[in-house]
Amino acid sequence: MIRMLLRVLGHEYAQPMRRTVALLTTTAMVEGLSYALLVPVLRALFGSRPADTRPWLIAFGVVVALYAVLRYRSDLSGFRVGTVLLRGMYRRLGHHLARLPIGWYDAGRVGEVSVLASRGLLQAMGVAAHLLAPFISAGVTPLTIVVVMLAFNWQMGLAALVAVPVVAAIQIWTGRSMAASDVDSAERGHEATGRVIEYLQAQPVLRTGGRTVERFQLLDDSLQEVQRASRRTTISTLPGAVGLTLAVQAMFTVLLALGAHLALGGRIGAVETLTILVLAARCADPLLSLSDIGGKLRGARAELARLDTVLRTEPLPQAPEPIRPVRHDLTFESVAFRHGGRTVIENLSLSVPEGERLAVVGPSGAGKSTLLQLLARFHDVDAGVVRVGGVDVRAIDTEVLMARIAIVFQDVYLFDGTIEENVRLGRPDADETEVWAAATAARLDEVIERLPAGWASNVGEGGALLSAGERQRVSIARALLKNAPIVLLDEVTSALDPVNEAAVHESVERLMAGRTVVMVAHRPRTVRRADRVVLLDGGRVVEEGGHDELLRRGGRYADFWRTSATTVAG
Repeated sequence: MIRMLLRVLGHEYAQPMRRTVALLTTTAMVEGLSYALLVPVLRALFGSRPADTRPWLIAFGVVVALYAVLRYRSDLSGFRVGTVLLRGMYRRLGHHLARLPIGWYDAGRVGEVSVLASRGLLQAMGVAAHLLAPFISAGVTPLTIVVVMLAFNWQMGLAALVAVPVVAAIQIWTGRSMAASDVDSAERGHEATGRVIEYLQAQPVLRTGGRTVERFQLLDDSLQEVQRASRRTTISTLPGAVGLTLAVQAMFTVLLALGAHLALGGRIGAVETLTILVLAARCADPLLSLSDIGGKLRGARAELARLDTVLRTEPLPQAPEPIRPVRHDLTFESVAFRHGGRTVIENLSLSVPEGERLAVVGPSGAGKSTLLQLLARFHDVDAGVVRVGGVDVRAIDTEVLMARIAIVFQDVYLFDGTIEENVRLGRPDADETEVWAAATAARLDEVIERLPAGWASNVGEGGALLSAGERQRVSIARALLKNAPIVLLDEVTSALDPVNEAAVHESVERLMAGRTVVMVAHRPRTVRRADRVVLLDGGRVVEEGGHDELLRRGGRYADFWRTSATTVAG
């Protein structure tokens, strides 16, 4: 557990955690030693000279005071380390997630990452603040007391020592027997979280289709599975809890019988016997608490394991000596890319000279959007090379590459903040004049003027408070503010009404001016603005050339164009 925690924390946070563990261990040992002083105190108190109790009482008071100081320091250290770890691990997890390949984020990751980044991380990092102290105390304090018992009477100390492997075996057996239940509970929890998110996001579709009752049943079934898994987990804890209780009670009974036997035989005094039994009773409470602490630690360990798995997922490799491109032409050289068990791009070669506008068209699933993602290095190719300015994108520092590329997607995601904050994501250090100029060029100023709060208007989660056209204008303004030399456009007007489409086209024209552009397009108006057109099908370049030239050839592009024009007209 501790080893995994230190591995997950990394070098930066491992040392403070080690110091906290050492302090907690020392505190637990001092607590055990303080109980040990009860032996001379009681021996003097019930002996022939009760006055001899005074120095032992003073020593007992000093040790208790020392324990109180250490307990305060260790608990405070645990809370501080826990707070620092939580903040640091949020940063580390966020940074790592931002570096993982986009392909890692499949649909099944939504619920998993959501739980991990909220409840999971809190539970895992709460170990330092809430679980380490009672866990170490429950283990170290009884062991210290057993050592003291050995020093006073080896027979009773040895009898108490026999209980150590028994308690350890019960804890190990309980942990192993509950492993399957813990995994099942976690899986059901993640599935239920995904169902809740799915149910909330699908409300418009479900209501228009009149399927809310059926869909609610699916969610209800998922939540019932969570309840059943929780019940199975609770039932599986009972044998371990009962076994631990019986083992502790049996140990105390054995010590009581052994102490009576030794006292009756005159090999130990009644006072020593009573004192050792008091110490044994004091061992019982922390040992019995191991059952509850163990369950919480197993839950934290499971979250740590999931966090460890995510953090050990390899991000896209970075070049040890990155190269900075000086040009902005784009090249695909015999590129192949596979995803989800199928070939998306196959042996594709293509070049886009600096300043040229290339339109990429083709049927759904042809690999058009993937082409843009490979340029932005959202994925690494399986074969071939993608170059920007003559440099392999894998040899370019990620920040340098991203600084050269502005991307406008069809589905725009805006962060829950103001319009200005979302536009400034393009270049946070831009001054107000530059931000307003970008907004005006994107015709976002028209949107701002009709909103009551203007620039300060909140867009809602994902931009839900704005229309699709308004979100697209924010996205284009963001790209304009970034002022990158390469622009990637992914069907930016395919879902817009005619008024918004005209406004967005005008904005896109300003965005493309003087830049190298690759745009996935379906609309005739967009394709005609390109210097060159490429038709993709099955991940291959089927035809390429100018729009009018390809129409005159009467090949696949001409057929595709006629079909597209008919669909748009219809």
